[in-house]
Amino acid sequence: MTEDRSKQEDGEEIHHLSADELQAIEEEFDPELRFRTLAWPLTLITAAILFLLSCYHYYTAGFGIPQATVHRGLHLGVTLLVVFLSFSAFGKKIVTPSWKAPFGLPLIDWGLAIAGVLSALYVPWIYSELAFRVGNPLPIDIFMGTVMIVVLLEAVRRSMGWPLPVIAILFMAYAYFGKSMPGILVHPGASWANIVNHLYLTSQGIYGTALGVIATYVFHFVLFGVMATRIGLGQLFIDVASALAGRYAGGPAKVSVLSSAMLGSISGSSIANTVTTGALTIPAMIRIGYPRHFAAAVEAAASTGGQITPPVMGAVAFLMIEYLNVPLTTILTAALVPAFMHFFGVLVQVHLEARRLGLRGMSASELPNAWKVLKEGWLSVVPLAILVAVLLSGRTPFAAAFYSISACIVVLAIQQIQASGLIGGIKGTIYEVFEGFILGAKQSLSVTAAAALVGVVIGVVTLTGVGFKIAYMVTSIAQGWATSLHAMTAFLPFELMTVPSLTLLFTLMLTAVVCILMGCGIPTTANYIIMVAVAAPILGMLGVQQMVAHYFVFYYGVLADVTPPVAMAAYAGAGIAGANAFKAGNTAFRLSMGKALVPFVFAFQPALLIVTDGFTWQAFALAFGGAVLGIWILASAVSNWLFAPLYWFERIILIVAALLLVAPNLIATAVGLVVIAPVILRQLLPRLLQRSQMG
Repeated sequence: MTEDRSKQEDGEEIHHLSADELQAIEEEFDPELRFRTLAWPLTLITAAILFLLSCYHYYTAGFGIPQATVHRGLHLGVTLLVVFLSFSAFGKKIVTPSWKAPFGLPLIDWGLAIAGVLSALYVPWIYSELAFRVGNPLPIDIFMGTVMIVVLLEAVRRSMGWPLPVIAILFMAYAYFGKSMPGILVHPGASWANIVNHLYLTSQGIYGTALGVIATYVFHFVLFGVMATRIGLGQLFIDVASALAGRYAGGPAKVSVLSSAMLGSISGSSIANTVTTGALTIPAMIRIGYPRHFAAAVEAAASTGGQITPPVMGAVAFLMIEYLNVPLTTILTAALVPAFMHFFGVLVQVHLEARRLGLRGMSASELPNAWKVLKEGWLSVVPLAILVAVLLSGRTPFAAAFYSISACIVVLAIQQIQASGLIGGIKGTIYEVFEGFILGAKQSLSVTAAAALVGVVIGVVTLTGVGFKIAYMVTSIAQGWATSLHAMTAFLPFELMTVPSLTLLFTLMLTAVVCILMGCGIPTTANYIIMVAVAAPILGMLGVQQMVAHYFVFYYGVLADVTPPVAMAAYAGAGIAGANAFKAGNTAFRLSMGKALVPFVFAFQPALLIVTDGFTWQAFALAFGGAVLGIWILASAVSNWLFAPLYWFERIILIVAALLLVAPNLIATAVGLVVIAPVILRQLLPRLLQRSQMG
């Protein structure tokens, strides 16, 4: 970071980054936004296609969706066309028009775009004959399916990078070379014709649930998020958070946590959330004295938490409806406590760090007036209120999206008319809606391509049964470790944990590692779909409730965004702060301890999710209270501050106590309280004595 853009970490003023610099940072860490510059004819054509795609989805949300395969094929075909218009093969943003690149688009891209459209629309075209072709594909079916797979791999590579294409290729190789696999992974194998038949012509592959949910639900909520931002809802969240929390110690960091939680609840991207709110909060945190890497980490941890926050949850809430077959209200209720725990963990560490460093809050002159903010911006909350109300009423999610997007357009018209008069307001509204619809469709491109490619992974899992083989391997390893550890602790006069409990613990740990590794560099929705196919069956084999298993793998998949070495959200925050990226990533992971600990708690005590089988308020209270205390105590240990600085051995004591407290067991919680009592007394007694002497 150059000297003219920022100052040293001594509390001096730093300059805010320009819009171009912020866009460059977002593009650097989020390949989904690396759009190339097109010559003007293609720019207009691409904009028109994107606008019409949004119009199509807006219309179908309100007036009905066509037959599923037709709807999915149309959405995928248009998406692949625009992907090859918008993303270059090797990151070159501008190409000079020539005979090799008509209108600045290389011939290979023209070919891939056309191939993508034709192969995507082929399945809907033969839909009436599909029942007779599945299992007995014609040569043309195999050819078109092969084209689709190749085009999809390249589309996702361009728009997201290598991680997901590599995973898809490995899964297809596993399906083909099944006879050569070692041990339990061996299977009869499948010919290329059988693989293409399963992935292309059936509903278990590319045209399956993943693409269907994107085309039916996710697109609409991406569009709603864009439109809600254009009417000022994001800025309102930041202003309200500033008014509520800015005055307290370390105020800008607390504003970051609250605003990112609110904005993230309607956003589908951790990185976009980090850049949007971080542009304001990160410089403010640095200005009052937070270290640069810590400021970047706070914003990244809070922004990533937005992906688990109702009502949208990075659009995963609507995927869960399909996979779990439960009402949306059930999904959102289950998400409330874990989301609270994550943000509580970040807030506690932010507060303790502020106390340790002696940081101030924001001055009255720096803070907006809460009532004034709400009075001026209340209208922008109306679409969100409509969204939540329609969702809770039991109507379909796409109906909720239709009404809330419509409300955004109405609010936008009112704002434009107030600012520019009737004629100017109408013109301004048309322009804003046009731009918003283009941007909404643009932001859905990579997610759609990724979901279609995830269908390849799911298809291989259903074709080969590899998900259950992985589950058997992991649980067998965990059981071996559990048996060994149980035998090693047999000399103790009491039993720490039973073998089944230890098996579950080790299985959860191994599953968490799998989820983080496979979640690196993959967006939230695609991430969840992969985790459900590969990781959730592991927990299912041990009798973990399906909802619990889905939430566990979802949270650890999302945690990849702040887990080095591929902590993209943290690296984007570091780019704004001018901080060491790896240091910011490590700190963001530490700040996300609530998200890391709580899944273990609800795996052992599902009552924490409220809507699971066997729920009791007693079990919930024990799990909730223990988790809150455990997160606070662990935060104190890693921050080196409880009520005052800690000795090194006290920090070790607190870590042990925190692990006991978060265990949803009455005896463990009681022991944890006993363990921390001396540390608390040692810190509080001098203060109490000083106050009594002063009194």
